[in-house]
Amino acid sequence: MENTILKIVNLSAGFGKNWVLKNINLEIEKNKVIAIMGPSGCGKSTLIRCINRMHEITSGAILEGRIYLDGKDIFLMPPVAVRRKIGMVFQRPNPFPTMSIYDNVIAGYILNGIKLKREERDRIVEETLKKAYLWEEVKDVLYKRGVFLSGGQQQRLCIARALAMDPEILLLDEPTSSLDPKATSMIEELIIKLKKTVTVVLVTHNRAQAARVSDYTAFLYLGEIIEFDKTSRMFTAPKDKRTEEYLTGKFG
Repeated sequence: MENTILKIVNLSAGFGKNWVLKNINLEIEKNKVIAIMGPSGCGKSTLIRCINRMHEITSGAILEGRIYLDGKDIFLMPPVAVRRKIGMVFQRPNPFPTMSIYDNVIAGYILNGIKLKREERDRIVEETLKKAYLWEEVKDVLYKRGVFLSGGQQQRLCIARALAMDPEILLLDEPTSSLDPKATSMIEELIIKLKKTVTVVLVTHNRAQAARVSDYTAFLYLGEIIEFDKTSRMFTAPKDKRTEEYLTGKFG
């Protein structure tokens, strides 16, 4: 792809002597939404944790292969620099419980000891909360703790926290699995709008969600990429029988 932002080459990863991912090769295009799908335990979360170098901090982690961001090997960069460029949002909303909504947004700066002037902080908080479609709901309660928000609002706050560092890629690990349908719908709308400014990699077990929001889908099975294609093509004419069986609900 001419517009590749992330290139994964011969990546294998696991724990102890067990390889969870086997020889993953994948190119991700800039400003697209890529869904990573597959049954539980197939390595989806391990894959995105490798992309922002969180996998290797787990006890017993093993890893081989290369990942390139904008042509640069992420394993030659400081992990903190990688995580500033590749933000991550987890399955359950996890705002920092003792921090206000305002401080949650700029938590990446606070925790990394990056000093900002007041006007700069205010600008980042407002702009980022607007990007996460949360500003209108919280602008009058910015100094209340983030944990007082609803589940869907908390998850949008976590997305704002990741976006505040101005990443190039946003990794979302099942971001709506603990949310109700209304909150899920808002996050999905947000994902579609975010790709104007950031590349989104979405782990989801929800086939309908992948069909609604993603441009490309990778189908992962037993640690291998079975198929990677435009979502519209894969969902209507999968090339591999295992992909077809997964998409029609025969397993997973």
